[in-house]
Amino acid sequence: MKVNVVSKKLIRPYKTTPPHLRTYKISLIDELNPSMHVIRILFYPSDQVVNGKHVKSLEESLSQVLPLFYPLAGRYHKDEHYVDCNDEGAELSIAEVDCKLRQLIGPEVKPEQLNLLLPLEIGAADELTDPMLAVQINKFLCGGLAIGICSSHRIFDSCSQAIFLKAWSNVAIEGGLQICPDFDSPTYFPPQNIDPIQFGVSRTRDTSILTKRFVFDKNAIQMLRERLSPEWRKERPPSRVVVVSAVLSQAILRSDRKKHGKSRASIIGQAVNVRERTIPPISKYACGTWASMSFLESTADESYALECNFFEIVSEMRKVLIDCEFEAAQKSDSPDTKVIWISDWSKFEDYELDFGYGKPIWPSLADVPVQDFMILMNTKDNDGLKLGCSCMRPTCHIWNRMRILDEYGVYSLTNLRLALVVATNDT
Repeated sequence: MKVNVVSKKLIRPYKTTPPHLRTYKISLIDELNPSMHVIRILFYPSDQVVNGKHVKSLEESLSQVLPLFYPLAGRYHKDEHYVDCNDEGAELSIAEVDCKLRQLIGPEVKPEQLNLLLPLEIGAADELTDPMLAVQINKFLCGGLAIGICSSHRIFDSCSQAIFLKAWSNVAIEGGLQICPDFDSPTYFPPQNIDPIQFGVSRTRDTSILTKRFVFDKNAIQMLRERLSPEWRKERPPSRVVVVSAVLSQAILRSDRKKHGKSRASIIGQAVNVRERTIPPISKYACGTWASMSFLESTADESYALECNFFEIVSEMRKVLIDCEFEAAQKSDSPDTKVIWISDWSKFEDYELDFGYGKPIWPSLADVPVQDFMILMNTKDNDGLKLGCSCMRPTCHIWNRMRILDEYGVYSLTNLRLALVVATNDT
């Protein structure tokens, strides 16, 4: 597959940012974020794309929404930890792809191919020349489109990006509810001029890390729940996110023991959306990073128990999401500890993002270069989960040999039927 970028331009806000908003000092949590972009790719089939006017419409609507999200049109000064909201603009690229859309969402696709649909490398962030927002509109031979989005993690978490995309969508289709974001996170989390956490993400892609994609349909999730005791299921059944996160974590721990010949201490960290947990609650359109990590910490013996007992790992993960034991974070960089990162995107309305030519048939991620990192997203029917899990190449080979997930009725996307994701036309 070849992707040819035919044009690139800066889209500036249609009106200037007022002087009192020119300098955006980022919050403490934003300071700690790794130097990388939050990404999404939205696929739209050819029966929904009318003609080239939609590209112009996307440009105009992007210009109209940027004044509300003014830091996205600025540039980051990493030494001083602030965004100069100078209206330099977001980057918009137009690219042509030499295949049909269905070839990119079908079973034969490799996740690393999807990175070509993004306007930037995921780790190409935080330099003065890097845009805070970049969009790439990819045109397929069949007439379908894929919109690839990169927004700087220095000012956005995944929820902030979802808020922005919803606001942009509403402007594009006209008459949609206007979303008014706020950027008050530095008030709640004052900056401390701290260097970011290093997640090993570089400006060029790390080919030693691969992303495996899986789909858990409702039957697979129900099978996982049925492995729990009847009393426990009835009293407080675990969410689908908890059971899926648990089984993938169990698989990673098994492969880690296979690789090292023994169980190691482990930490399972899951992002917690603080927006939902403050008293009083903050605006649901609060932008910046409003996510912190909760951690399940285990010794080597405890890790082995989790690896062997699915019920145990579900129970412990649910407890830690309630207790938020953040002190485990201090031990997460130990070479003797296996660290697993989980991010839940299942509550985002990605399938509702209509920019004037219908809703996407396949919101997706790409090859994310963070080791043992999983992101969970909704399936189109809202009762299953699809996810990407990034692992080192040797770990992926161990997974393939051990067939770790077969017992749960889970299937890799390499065996996914096209009918699940492809429209009935020749997209």
